[in-house]
Amino acid sequence: MANKVILKAESLDGYLTQNDKLLIAEMEKLYSKAQDSYKIISSCADKSSFEAEKQNVIGVYKEMSGLMQKICHEVQGIKIYSFETEESAHAEASRVIAKLRDVSTNHNEFMYYIQRAYEMLFKLAFISPENGKKDHLFVKTPVNMPVQQYSVHQVPDVRERISNTVMCVMLRGALLPSMIMSKEIADYSTDNYNTPFALFKIKRDETKHESDMEYILDLDNSFFDFKQLDGKDLIFADPMNATGGSLVTVVKYLQGNGVKPKSISFFNVISALKGSIRAVRALENCTVYTLWMDPVLNESAYILPGLGDAGDRLNGCDSSDAPRNIIQLIADYGATVTDLYRPQIRTIEKIVLGRR
Repeated sequence: MANKVILKAESLDGYLTQNDKLLIAEMEKLYSKAQDSYKIISSCADKSSFEAEKQNVIGVYKEMSGLMQKICHEVQGIKIYSFETEESAHAEASRVIAKLRDVSTNHNEFMYYIQRAYEMLFKLAFISPENGKKDHLFVKTPVNMPVQQYSVHQVPDVRERISNTVMCVMLRGALLPSMIMSKEIADYSTDNYNTPFALFKIKRDETKHESDMEYILDLDNSFFDFKQLDGKDLIFADPMNATGGSLVTVVKYLQGNGVKPKSISFFNVISALKGSIRAVRALENCTVYTLWMDPVLNESAYILPGLGDAGDRLNGCDSSDAPRNIIQLIADYGATVTDLYRPQIRTIEKIVLGRR
């Protein structure tokens, strides 16, 4: 264990204020009402009873939404898509999340909707309606008669916000989302800025419960340069933020080794309330951007209602005795994905293989 860093759950709860704990408890109390209805719905054969309980759940969710808005007003640094965007965009977010949650959504569909989710999250963070600055993309087209054709397209000028970024990958489930975010940055930059990458292998101890969870950073199988991260805008893209423990473990380790990030942005498709609050309380100048906020965690620190293991749904399952390394994961994505994210993959491969 000499080359591993461990953070314990009780350390995370130390960052929560007393008011945070009261708000989390209030949310847990509300969600327990929904759980009671779920029990009835899952075993209900009577249509009228089913509809009555469904309406009860809808009512509870409206209450939880109101509480979420109150919490986001009080806790700075949490940006929920539906609270930050115009109402016309909310249906798209709901539909994407519903498809990702659905047990019948297959692997290829799941990857497609993850990509859509991160495109929306990128716009939430970087494409501000208040930013009137514009830039132009100058594009060579395939048409060359009567002369070679070009096209000009106006885009928001986000160069100042993206030119200092480094993609920090918390491996497995975060690999593809990190590549998607990096490609979005390149697509919106007029100079095709390809973000540097830092790769961290971190996991939580799944034998433990939420109250005594441990987060283990494996330094022997991580690939990063402290100097490359110092003074940078660090971007973490993990589809699920349950407890915030992995993010806090990585960033606190970097800070303990002299790295002073300019900012930290955490992009989640679904984030649990407790994990979001912990992250912004524990880390200075940290913003959590999430497409959807789920209310609670169960005893094993899984998000409820959640969507299952996002890493397994994106990458497939590994055997515990022979997990795939990052190069094998990339290869298993197949030609369609590797062609689409070729600049990002080449950067990652250079980092991993260049260290050997």
